[in-house]
Amino acid sequence: MKSRKGSRNAHVDLRLFLGGSVRLARRALWAGAIMALACLLVSGFGLFTGTYHISVARVLDVLGGGGNTTEHFIVIDQRMARLCAALLVGASLGLAGSLFQTLSRNPLGSPDIIGFTTGSTTGALTILLVAGGNAALGVGGGAVLGGLATAALVQVVSSARGAAGGNRLVITGIAVGAMLASLNDYLIIQADVEAAESAKTWTFGSLNAITWDQVRPAAVSFPLLFGLTVLIARPLRMMEMGDDAAASLGIRVERVRLAALTVGVALTGTAIAVTGPIGFLALAAPQLARRAGRVPGIPVATAALTGALLLCAADFLAQRLLEPFQIPVGLVTGALGGLYLMWLLWRQKA
Repeated sequence: MKSRKGSRNAHVDLRLFLGGSVRLARRALWAGAIMALACLLVSGFGLFTGTYHISVARVLDVLGGGGNTTEHFIVIDQRMARLCAALLVGASLGLAGSLFQTLSRNPLGSPDIIGFTTGSTTGALTILLVAGGNAALGVGGGAVLGGLATAALVQVVSSARGAAGGNRLVITGIAVGAMLASLNDYLIIQADVEAAESAKTWTFGSLNAITWDQVRPAAVSFPLLFGLTVLIARPLRMMEMGDDAAASLGIRVERVRLAALTVGVALTGTAIAVTGPIGFLALAAPQLARRAGRVPGIPVATAALTGALLLCAADFLAQRLLEPFQIPVGLVTGALGGLYLMWLLWRQKA
């Protein structure tokens, strides 16, 4: 390990056992460590507290393999599954937001703004209401396919008369997302009452009644998608200089763009399959991560940790604001997202 001093934001070069190296900003390392610690603290509150009171000693006993059936169900099958889902979904949305904002070169270029989340929701609702499917893998597959189709449509339309700039991509995505939102409403209206009520509740985005069957697909796919994000982060950062400049440096621009779109949509789709669409996180997490670490490009680990922390904290509020009633976490993140967007606009104006 070698350290370099002399700049305001010193870096650390980590020599890898396979011969390469990863250059990390010290401030980004500190920011990531603080985010990880905050995630542990919020997760601890969520695990050790709840509507059904279980003492700290009893929770520890359950975690150690003891406890009765009721305590095991509440701690492991409810609280632990819910926390794991919040961490995975928040991290996935944080990474997806980083990819799309870098591709569009626009802080508003998150999947929920440019229509990819709406497209994933369309795919999932098609499986739920039209095909009659209900399995997590089926809904997840529909969400990913819907997101990919939306991404392809937005990319084609925005680049119809030349290269797709960041603003054109965002505006096109907003337009496509608005049309798909109408289609989603139509699908819900045409369904029977029971299915429509269930689907409408699902579209709010909720961690209530999460089970391990919903968590496992995300737990399997996230490490793979995280690794792919790490691989494409560096060429994406070089593409921020412009496609021509990146191509002159040996970057295969179209291949990298396609890979980033695919990985971003997969992250969004798997997150939606677990909880339904959750706004704000993919918009805010990358920007907060960049400001915390003060590094250019994609703050991969910090963005994932920031997204996980935000969703865990929002779900903690969703469970306790109207206790014993629990509100969908998507309503909390939506309210926070509105405040964040107003702050972002005020900051840009200033």
